[in-house]
Amino acid sequence: MNDTTPAVPVTAAATFCATLVDEWVRAGVRHAIVCPGSRSTPMALALAAAPALDVQVVHDERSAGFMALGVGLSEGEPAIVLTTSGTAAAELHPAVVEAGLAGVAMIVCTADRPPELQDVGAPQTIDQVHLYGRSVRWFAAPEVPDDARSSTWRPLAARAHAEATGTRPGPVHLNLAFRDPLVGDAGPLPEGRSDGRPWHERSWVTEPDATEADRAATLLAGRRGVIIAGGPELDSYEVHTLAAKLGWPVVVSPRSGGVWDDQPNTIAHADALVRVPAFAAAHRPEVVLQLGGLLASRLVADWLAGVPVVAGMADHEWVDPGAQVVLAISAHLYRALAERAWRSAPVEWLSSWTAAEQAARQAIATTLAGHPEPTEPAVARDVVSSLPEDACLVVSSSMPVRDVEWYAEPGPNIRVLANRGANGIDGVVSTAVGVALTAGSSVVHLSAGSGGVAGDVGESPTVGPTAVLVGDVAFLHDSTALVGLAARGLDLTVIVVDNDGGGIFSFLPQGTQLPAERFEQLFGTPHGVDLPKLAEAHGIPWRVLETQAEVGPAVANSAEQGGTRILIVRTDRAANVALHAEIHAAVAAAL
Repeated sequence: MNDTTPAVPVTAAATFCATLVDEWVRAGVRHAIVCPGSRSTPMALALAAAPALDVQVVHDERSAGFMALGVGLSEGEPAIVLTTSGTAAAELHPAVVEAGLAGVAMIVCTADRPPELQDVGAPQTIDQVHLYGRSVRWFAAPEVPDDARSSTWRPLAARAHAEATGTRPGPVHLNLAFRDPLVGDAGPLPEGRSDGRPWHERSWVTEPDATEADRAATLLAGRRGVIIAGGPELDSYEVHTLAAKLGWPVVVSPRSGGVWDDQPNTIAHADALVRVPAFAAAHRPEVVLQLGGLLASRLVADWLAGVPVVAGMADHEWVDPGAQVVLAISAHLYRALAERAWRSAPVEWLSSWTAAEQAARQAIATTLAGHPEPTEPAVARDVVSSLPEDACLVVSSSMPVRDVEWYAEPGPNIRVLANRGANGIDGVVSTAVGVALTAGSSVVHLSAGSGGVAGDVGESPTVGPTAVLVGDVAFLHDSTALVGLAARGLDLTVIVVDNDGGGIFSFLPQGTQLPAERFEQLFGTPHGVDLPKLAEAHGIPWRVLETQAEVGPAVANSAEQGGTRILIVRTDRAANVALHAEIHAAVAAAL
């Protein structure tokens, strides 16, 4: 320190923040997303000073929230996201909503003015108490840091982590009021546990309830049914073993983890199959076992309307938009069901499903092979098949998640993630950036009934290179994710399907029932943005792929070379609707 540098005082705020950070590191937190601001200075300095944390500074709070979401979505461990006071805190709301609905762990820290500056017109001050409503698992607004209450600091931090990683993970919100001086040094921290463990730990060991399992067995066994494996991160062996004993097909979502593989009873193209009236009528099940989230296909949901559902749900979760659930069982219980003796459905039930699946696969492949120009179904298919086995693919809502679900071939050992809590298109690239931040780390699965302690890794896989498949509107919606991205040193491939507008609306009644001019104004919404110039403005390498044959090799090469780049595939919205119709007709003819 030179003679002109002011002395930095030791403050309670600095010590408080350093204690919280130390406790979070003990619990297994490894990532922090920090947004610039003044009132948040004590926590920002504490996070930056922690060697165990990867700290990313993000200018846009909305993007920061989704980056933190991506970390939690990938690892299972929460990231810390920090903002200053005022509207900066409000910018996190979309990501908090998604994390709350999707069950993604996150620790949200919003700085705030002290009580004496509330409701007196102080600048950059809003009401931040319960700012995110019921989206958070837990909210706390501790008093302005005071050394006299230092014994409460470690329990506060440890509880925040425990609440975020509980039986149903999700976001927690700490609203932290700080007084001047905001710059300070930490004094001695309150003593932590001598063994280095966090102050509080949360363990859940859930044994299957025999009565619950027997009731489920009564509803399922011996009937013609289907398993809907909506994910995320279901156990492939256990799900397919259960399906084999029931004699049922498994209708899979790409987000179901290892279940999305090419097993004899895997049905990856249910959307195409149930579009064929004769097949849909003959294969309507008597009962459904729903594991995890819903499929992206609305048509499948409509086809199953009114069918009784046995649903595996996490604690405090209710997934039943069709009011069909006759029995909600613990999310883990399917693991116990396969251990019981079963009466299988008639053998022709499963064989007819698998024969139709193979016919649909061939029809889809043949149809797409006849189009040398880039098409959206083929892009989704080739992106999935071209990524290396340890890769993680983030897919945007609207058409990308549907095209991957409907047309990609199961089998490659990649993880497919998507923001399907609120199903929004915001924050998709930022979410992928957050996932890419976890590359090389082990994935922590903290699902209900795991029988583990928060933070246990076990036989978890390692996160490899990341790709994101996104439409042009979603890409532009989250363009602030590109700020500083080139300098983050991430292995991230961004594949943008550019049809100059909102492609999904062309499939909806608005596309056929409105005059073309009004449709384009309100729904097609062409933007006319030159995406390569946007990439150039942020210093990110880009390439426009002119033919479908270029897509797979370009994706594979990008993942192999590493680094960040943007691949742009231009398509036509009207041609995309026509191609989907052509695929459906080909599947119908094949059946």
